[in-house]
Amino acid sequence: MTKAPAVPLSAGLAPGVLGTGSWVPERIVSNVEAVARTGGPGDWITRKTGITERRWADPRTTTAEAAVHAARRALQRAGIGPEQLGLIVLATSTPDRSQPPTACAVQAELGADSAAALDVNGVCTGFLFALATARGMLATGDAGSYALIIGADLYSRILDRTDHRTVVLFGDGAGAAVIGPAGEEGRGEIVATRLQSHGQQRHLISREHGEWFRMDGSGVRDFVTSEVPLAVKGFLAAQGMDGGLVRHLVAHQANGTMLDALVPELGLAEDVTVHRTIDRYGNTASASVPLTLDQALRTGAVAPGELVLLLAFGGGMAVGTALVRG
Repeated sequence: MTKAPAVPLSAGLAPGVLGTGSWVPERIVSNVEAVARTGGPGDWITRKTGITERRWADPRTTTAEAAVHAARRALQRAGIGPEQLGLIVLATSTPDRSQPPTACAVQAELGADSAAALDVNGVCTGFLFALATARGMLATGDAGSYALIIGADLYSRILDRTDHRTVVLFGDGAGAAVIGPAGEEGRGEIVATRLQSHGQQRHLISREHGEWFRMDGSGVRDFVTSEVPLAVKGFLAAQGMDGGLVRHLVAHQANGTMLDALVPELGLAEDVTVHRTIDRYGNTASASVPLTLDQALRTGAVAPGELVLLLAFGGGMAVGTALVRG
């Protein structure tokens, strides 16, 4: 692997996405299997959620291992060696333990000895929090020239298998991106980011210590319907940008039918390409956006210079947005 040179961002280059990678477990879980312990049928799941299957990890797999799989693929595609990293930010709400940070296990496994490593917990918005953190630290020079950001979650560990409202939605996975000086003509440039939290509604998604994950589905849908379009329109307006200029939407894969209803309310062009992984992987929490972004980039769906809107929302409650140039 040819390693990229250590180009300081102070040379006038904006932070950008240099390479992405993703990982999902081998085990495929059908809708019938997902509802096996709920006492209900599985034929409604695809109609209501757009999900036909999801992946659940082997019980021996750790969140750190999932993150490392995705990270190695992102590093390879970026042409960056782990020793060149100055920062690792792992977004997860299913850490391997309360302390130390799971990111430190990732750092050790990768051999990224020069990198600072930390976890962030923004639940399903976590990858956007990691992206904004890395972008800011790279811009100030506090993270050297290159950062690795990862979203990794194993929700199969915290689901009540008898709760049909949650067990059908979630899958396991990881997605990663290497952030560094944007390429020629601004390719990969992170144009802008914005994070918003709505702590008054934190009760909608929660997990008390030692208990199962819980979610108020109707409350979450109301939050998404009312707050997310406002957040997207406000974000684009702050950049002085017409939503019609956005060619691709990589949104959190929470629920396929909810995404169908949400997209027309965002103020984007009618022909915007909406990238999806919900049907095969379900809701992979903080891995959702980077996993879907990796698919979009690897398949060549994003042409050079095209604008991609990253959008995530989830527990907290929170909304994250970012513009990335293809």
